[in-house]
Amino acid sequence: MPSVRRNGRQDHEEEREELDERVVHIARTAKVVQGGRRFSFRAIVVVGDHKGSVGIGVGKAREVPDAIRKATERAKRSMRKIPLVGTTIPHQVVADFGAAKVLLKPASPGTGVIAGGGVRAVLEAAGVRDVLTKSLGSSNILNVVRATMVGLEMLKDPEREAQNRGKPLEEVLPFWKRERR
Repeated sequence: MPSVRRNGRQDHEEEREELDERVVHIARTAKVVQGGRRFSFRAIVVVGDHKGSVGIGVGKAREVPDAIRKATERAKRSMRKIPLVGTTIPHQVVADFGAAKVLLKPASPGTGVIAGGGVRAVLEAAGVRDVLTKSLGSSNILNVVRATMVGLEMLKDPEREAQNRGKPLEEVLPFWKRERR
């Protein structure tokens, strides 16, 4: 369905429908004030297009829907492009954020996403379908999600890396992508 012009601007409904928005975690926080406690909510949202772009956002508000809306807006603004090799990541990486540490390892086709909680949400939203992961260190969901994003940002594009090293592309690809001799 072609996009329709309204009031001189493009309608981006199709683009919005393609994005996968996942609420990873909602936390209730309390502030003690005179006369009792004041509660607010923190939402962690992951947004991705299943084609290699993903972003995370954190929103805080007095009501849950407002926190989710804020987090979604921030996640869309912070989307980053990550390199993929077929359905997996190009190489192994270990990333940390705070005390959380995440290991991301490429896997052969058909393996699936072997990950838990926040790591799974980020990888699936990014479009990674075959990967092995292990969460090490802290289990704080926010830090684990951020460590996963740091790991994805650390990934190098295989074509650019092959060019930098002066080697053929085949040598820097995972073994299952290389041609049989």
